[in-house]
Amino acid sequence: MEAHPCIDVYAQGTPTFWRAAMTLSLITEVEREQLLANGRARAAGQALDPLPVVRLFTPDAHAVWLLTELDPTDEDTAYGLCDVGIGMPALGAVRLSELASIVGPLKRPVTRDLYFRAARTLSEYMRLAYLNGSIMD
Repeated sequence: MEAHPCIDVYAQGTPTFWRAAMTLSLITEVEREQLLANGRARAAGQALDPLPVVRLFTPDAHAVWLLTELDPTDEDTAYGLCDVGIGMPALGAVRLSELASIVGPLKRPVTRDLYFRAARTLSEYMRLAYLNGSIMD
């Protein structure tokens, strides 16, 4: 997977153990395993339209990421619906290590939504986000 145009800076040169520590602050171990399972299924050629596993957001900006899978080869590249708050939500890939390094205008980091429970599949979130210009829930 390629990095999503929303986040195109890579954590190259960052030691693997450091990237893993940074990303575990964004997702739980259970979420990581589900994201990896979805990533392995897609890598095996299975057609997927999964429920998003995790919702990440910036508390002091309007960016939201609904993630469905994690690349099993690097365990850092996630795939899902990205909405950076400019009215152009898009499907794509993003590196968790990069999300872990982002802060909003008030210096608040990207945060995991502790109360998020997916109510629809990724394609349905995408359809609604395109209609509304943003991810609604």
